[in-house]
Amino acid sequence: MKKGGLKEIVTPLHQATPRKYLARMQDEKAHCMEVARRYGKDFWDGDRKYGYGGYKYDGRWSVVAEKFIEQYNLKDGDKILDVGCGKGFLLYEVKKLLPNCTVAGFDISRYAVANAKEEVREKLFVHNAANTPWCYEDNEFDFAFSLATLHNLKINELQGALADLNRVAKKQYLMVESYRNEVEQFNLQCWALTCYSFYTPEEWIWLFEHFGYCGDYEFIYFE
Repeated sequence: MKKGGLKEIVTPLHQATPRKYLARMQDEKAHCMEVARRYGKDFWDGDRKYGYGGYKYDGRWSVVAEKFIEQYNLKDGDKILDVGCGKGFLLYEVKKLLPNCTVAGFDISRYAVANAKEEVREKLFVHNAANTPWCYEDNEFDFAFSLATLHNLKINELQGALADLNRVAKKQYLMVESYRNEVEQFNLQCWALTCYSFYTPEEWIWLFEHFGYCGDYEFIYFE
């Protein structure tokens, strides 16, 4: 059985965004978490305290699409799945570079899917990653990825989701939030609105091995 490795694909994009950690913690944080976990308009396009503060297409995901294609040797004609696709911006960037590939994605948010990039919207559907098994065959996809989604599941939901990510694709990558020290732990707890699984890198890797996930992974930190 192959074993995945640590990647650095999304980290530079993550680090480019400034964040005011303490201000978020002090701004009705518990209420904002409740609103964010509905994954509606407030989370995507409402006030920043509820989530993204306006998740509009600006092309920033093109660099991630390029790295995926390069590092995973993706080719035109491949089948690619986004678990937690949001508005489909990253799938759109992949499709621009590989116009003959087949893309698919799902997200818990009806609002995000309804407001997804028009060019890929019909390839997306509403589904909670915690509800397994997913409606795909074994190795149906050449590549499956999940960005900033699986840490929103509780530990009893992670096993099935990780197993399905492993099952439905020949190559896999995921990115989750993590922390390496007390400062990053505090910042993550201040900033995160929807995260249920707060783990160090060592704990995440233990979970991957315990649940049989064999794909690649990346951790983003709130420094």
